[in-house]
Amino acid sequence: MTFSWRRVNAILKKDYKDFSRNYAVSIVIFLPPILAALYGRMGIDSIEAHYTIFNMAFAMVAAFVQCCLIAEEKEKNTLRGLMLSPATTTEILSGKSLLSFFSTILVIALSAFFLDYYPKSIGITAVAIILSTLFYLGLGTLLGLYAKSVMEASVLIVPFIVIFSAGTFITSLAKTYPILKVAEYLPNIQLLEIATKVENNAGFADVLFNLGIIFIWIIMISALAVIVFRKRMVD
Repeated sequence: MTFSWRRVNAILKKDYKDFSRNYAVSIVIFLPPILAALYGRMGIDSIEAHYTIFNMAFAMVAAFVQCCLIAEEKEKNTLRGLMLSPATTTEILSGKSLLSFFSTILVIALSAFFLDYYPKSIGITAVAIILSTLFYLGLGTLLGLYAKSVMEASVLIVPFIVIFSAGTFITSLAKTYPILKVAEYLPNIQLLEIATKVENNAGFADVLFNLGIIFIWIIMISALAVIVFRKRMVD
């Protein structure tokens, strides 16, 4: 079966209508830009501060919104209808992810504007941000497939928002607790390392290792999401 953009677009339009009606979920997209504006007015311009906002945007928009959209489909028993439709797994997951993807990119762009953040290499930064967005979309999809309702999804995503927003704090404790050194390989930490290298005039070759780690995370989380999705199809 060939990939159909018409079916993907239909799923995207449906998600937009559901998202625009659910104010409890849609309001979160305003939080990172508001915090960015406050940081900008306070003159906070460190890379760590900027990427704390960006990682918060990833967790609260890409992961949280995606998780709630999937959970809402399950709560209304419409996800099963999608699964039984002619749409393929790729079309369904792509359609369900586009709204969260575009919202995340928009929120990141607005936050960067309010923070007055202009990376030395827009190309490298853009690639890193897009890859990070894909990871968080996969995470949101996976959690949404496990959640039974939007309320449960809202609770389920909270620990991940804390972990990925405060990842740099966790790594600072690694000297005291060596087991926390694994946190250095989290996608949010890798994104911060890329940003730091970019500010030191690094090129693509200098950040390939970091991009590779994020890409591995994408593969793992996407594989898990697809496996759970297909399991739900036969439940």
